[in-house]
Amino acid sequence: QVQLVESGGGLVQAGDSLRLSCTASGRTFSRFDMGWFRQAPGKEREPVAAIRWYGGSTYYTDSVKGRFTISRDNAKNTVYLQMNSLKPEDTAVYYCAAHIGSPRNWSSRESYDYWGQGTQVTVSS
Repeated sequence: QVQLVESGGGLVQAGDSLRLSCTASGRTFSRFDMGWFRQAPGKEREPVAAIRWYGGSTYYTDSVKGRFTISRDNAKNTVYLQMNSLKPEDTAVYYCAAHIGSPRNWSSRESYDYWGQGTQVTVSS
């Protein structure tokens, strides 16, 4: 079994930065593809970013390109989401997710086997 625990959320003002962390336990983290998703009130959960297990490929949804950066530290079993120039529309619960196995579509919720409980990010205008 894999446990994912997110941290780093909070209340910030537009233009501020936050760094989210997701720490995994239970299996070999270095072999996980990791993703970040978010869900705003009344909306579906949407993909934000992802990073392959080997770290060489990263993916972003268009609305966060140039502002968010996903990275990982396999020695710490942790994936990060650095969020800069935050906007009110970034307000959501942010979830990390993990997949182990053959590569899948990074942006599909169905591609991931394990999910964290989420961390709230609120950006005020």
